[in-house]
Amino acid sequence: MENTGQTTKTPEQTAYEQREKRIMDAIQLKKPDRIPVTAMFSFFPARYKGIPIRTTMYDPDVMFDTWVETLTAFAPDLSENPFPMRHLGNLLETFDFKMLKWAGHGLGDDVSYQFVDEEYMKADEYDAFLYDMTDYMMHKFWPRVFGALAPCANLPHFHDVMCYYFGTFYAAPLFTDEMVAMGKMLRKAAGHTNTILSYAGKFSQTMAQKGFPANYGAATQVPFDTLGDFLRGTKGLMLDMRRRPEKVLAAVDKLLPIMIRLGVSGAQRTGNPRVFIPLHKGVESFMSDAQYQKFYWPGFKALLDGLIDEGLYPCPLVEGAYDARVKYLAQVPSGKVCYHFENFNAPLLKEELAHVACVRGGMPLRILSTGTPDDVKAQLDKVLAEMEDVPGFMVDASTGLDEARPECVRAMFDYMHQL
Repeated sequence: MENTGQTTKTPEQTAYEQREKRIMDAIQLKKPDRIPVTAMFSFFPARYKGIPIRTTMYDPDVMFDTWVETLTAFAPDLSENPFPMRHLGNLLETFDFKMLKWAGHGLGDDVSYQFVDEEYMKADEYDAFLYDMTDYMMHKFWPRVFGALAPCANLPHFHDVMCYYFGTFYAAPLFTDEMVAMGKMLRKAAGHTNTILSYAGKFSQTMAQKGFPANYGAATQVPFDTLGDFLRGTKGLMLDMRRRPEKVLAAVDKLLPIMIRLGVSGAQRTGNPRVFIPLHKGVESFMSDAQYQKFYWPGFKALLDGLIDEGLYPCPLVEGAYDARVKYLAQVPSGKVCYHFENFNAPLLKEELAHVACVRGGMPLRILSTGTPDDVKAQLDKVLAEMEDVPGFMVDASTGLDEARPECVRAMFDYMHQL
């Protein structure tokens, strides 16, 4: 037999290429071979297999096997790697992390994350943050958020190290007993980090070999959300918009290039151009339209443009009520963005975004959590009819599947696979 030099593809390789093309066709507003279907599985695989969430957060082998088996069984068009966001028990515990409660650490063994919303940056600290962000994070923010990094509060200001009489004596505070102890902690944390990264790579490779491309290659945030989520807190930032608006805008400008870099560097590292962006503080219930135009949209738009300019595809998760903001979301280059909507207003999205951006969603979590398979099929029939002839559309649950009934999740995937 003549050797043509061509390598025969395995069924899994063919399936991978088909799924990847299907997703990118939808994002680029080309008509895919069928409507993609996927989901944010979150901790659903643990519940599905009857394993406590805490076990998967601390045992990498259990998480690996559980997620591979579950995702393979449901066959989404995109796989979700759990390790960077969910296998964090040992690492968070080592750092004595204050921003989250998690299974077995402040919560029961089978409970998902709870975020602790606090003012980790005080209202009178904007100037210090803007003057030298790294210095501020090291001396103020890290000790408040990571209990094990409390000694950082006593570190010298490294921007003072300039010559033989400016800063050379700063070596002494670096080797106190508390700093040596912190160094040992960091070595332990590095070990946990290497475990997470190793298993994350192994998971991506395994799922790719089974025919499933990765959901996202990187993650970042809108600058305003970063300021509100992690620094000033929801209440603090709400007050800041009225009391010190110029400081808020300056902080957003300070954070913007950092948030662009996070998305770009992550995508370059993984080779996956899809960048996840959770949207939080821009919802209608938090700010007025005028405030959105002033504080939120400029940074959000600049983030989208910055990622797109680097050849990437931003994929924002639009959480909460956002109908009044859709007119802004349409102000992007055609075929470059995929918006995943929690509240899926099909007629509005079809009218405003059908020829601009891919839209993802359509399956309310309440149906997956409290409904029946017949309810799932009825909802799919409804949304498919509403989104008829929209090339950039993917079916997805409104948010993570933690509380979803397995039979309803099965119904969603089986129904879409048969189309």
